[in-house]
Amino acid sequence: MTPSSAFLHLSAEVADALHSGRPVVALESTLITHGLPHPANGETALAMEAAVRAGGAVPATIAILGGQITVGLTRGDILRLAALPAGRVRKCSRRDLPIAVARGEDAATTVAGTMIVAHQAGIRVLATGGIGGVHRGQPFDVSADLLELGRTPVAVVCSGAKSILDLPLTLEFLETQGVPIIGLGTATLPGFYVRSSGLPVDVTVATAAEAAAIIAAASRLGASHGLIVGVPVPEEAGLPADRVENAISQATAEAAARNIHGKAVTPFLLSRVAELTGGDSRRANIALLINNARIGALIAAALVVA
Repeated sequence: MTPSSAFLHLSAEVADALHSGRPVVALESTLITHGLPHPANGETALAMEAAVRAGGAVPATIAILGGQITVGLTRGDILRLAALPAGRVRKCSRRDLPIAVARGEDAATTVAGTMIVAHQAGIRVLATGGIGGVHRGQPFDVSADLLELGRTPVAVVCSGAKSILDLPLTLEFLETQGVPIIGLGTATLPGFYVRSSGLPVDVTVATAAEAAAIIAAASRLGASHGLIVGVPVPEEAGLPADRVENAISQATAEAAARNIHGKAVTPFLLSRVAELTGGDSRRANIALLINNARIGALIAAALVVA
């Protein structure tokens, strides 16, 4: 399922940028409704948009507003979504889009949902924090993000998969899906809160232009899959691997003891890890989100001339 462009509402700024060939970066909206607490959620989303602009591109935060798939939220839209009570907004991946549209709902798009909409709108780069993946101890619990990366040609700039996941299995799944992992300034997959997971990427590049060249080549080859550009969390915000692992292990055990499962697992683990690290993991998350938005803009700008 790919939504017809007739069902997309593009902001005037985004529509003008796409029409004139200027760089645009898609931003997902689940970080606003599910990823961070209020008011940090709205502040971070706006800071990401500012970082995209500073990098020379136009931001296009994507969500569903009253059943309308919207590409390019206003400041007011972002702050309204950020202030809604937890659980009020549907988290939209591929399977959820028709439900939210038909029911006239407000909904936030995941990486997968944002990829679908971005591709239909003609946006080639998406910036986010971390993608979903294979859950620890649950090898059949696989994020729809990974499947979408295997079938939608959008480049996703991220700091790897979220640390709470099984990173080796996540990489194996992406390999099966034919998704290239590009390390920007790193030979290993970033570990979200940690600068390195120790797992190798497929290729290392030194600049945004080099990453854009690979994305452009994939397009010329008619690739139907996405690509990942892995960017480490800024050095001053990164956390020691053992500290993160201890917090994740404790949070995972608590989730199992409370019988938390399905879509509720990731928000619980992210929140609990933040508590166990005294807020340091959340500060790392915000830092990498803003940095990835800036890098995404540089890649999108380079892609325009690649």
